[in-house]
Amino acid sequence: MDLLVDIVLRAGRSAVELSLFILLPVMVVMLSLMRLLEARGALDRLVLLLTPLLRPFGLTGLGVFAALQINFVSFAAPMATLTMMEQRGASDRHLAATLAMVFAMAQANAAFPMLTMGLDFTLTLVFSLLGGLAAAAATYYLFGRQLSATEEPFDESLRHPVAESAKGVLDVINRAGAEAFKIAIGAIPMLVLSLVAVTALKKFGALDLLTVVIAPALQWLGIDPVLILPALTKYLAGGTAMMGVVDEMRRAGQIGPLLLNQSAGFLISPFDLPGVAVLISAGARVARVWKAAALGACCGILLRTMGHALFA
Repeated sequence: MDLLVDIVLRAGRSAVELSLFILLPVMVVMLSLMRLLEARGALDRLVLLLTPLLRPFGLTGLGVFAALQINFVSFAAPMATLTMMEQRGASDRHLAATLAMVFAMAQANAAFPMLTMGLDFTLTLVFSLLGGLAAAAATYYLFGRQLSATEEPFDESLRHPVAESAKGVLDVINRAGAEAFKIAIGAIPMLVLSLVAVTALKKFGALDLLTVVIAPALQWLGIDPVLILPALTKYLAGGTAMMGVVDEMRRAGQIGPLLLNQSAGFLISPFDLPGVAVLISAGARVARVWKAAALGACCGILLRTMGHALFA
């Protein structure tokens, strides 16, 4: 019993420190910047500029906005855009391509805090974009080609607050801060539970046993067995939980910046059980196209994995 209490207290302390002292400050800054750019109309202009270039990949103007949200806000931010696309009459095929892109890209709520751990921002962003485009194109032209391409009259304008005065700017920053605080606090329960589970697995030898079983296959593939723990955590508990585990391993000297960057292609994305569950709740049609989107996302994540392994 004492061992369990000790595990829970250690996990709780680590989760709170990571959420409040790393995740929260980074998300406040990034969300404030994004919301100010949005309120000033800069994102509208960027979307208009990029949309003609990205339409061949199966993306619409709102799809471009979803890409910006996943890379610079959080994994849950594109939910609103996906809902908007469904309500405004986007075709199932475009919805699937956009969902695949979001699944395959690097999520800001994990990527930006991990910059403090040695993650290469430029490398991560470049291959996030390439992986997202590959996932969207694979879904639109291959895995989702049987989906309906029929669209209703489609309004791609973005509705958001404006910041034309000092009070408007302050309102935008306050809303962004509240949103960042909600994300950080909302991450604590999953962080605590995942860190408790991971620590218990290590204490009782289950992780060592799993490593012994699959280490030969991983070594044959050239994969460091130390990645077993963060990979399991990521795909079962999500990117934020994985970030907590990686931080613990970094403090213990088990993982360094090089290995972190080499593995970022498959560790940092919302394509995991919690991420998929959250994103497909954006709407009924979004939920119907998730299988095609998941297959396309695998192509994008494979491209990202290869890119990070070769260029990190």
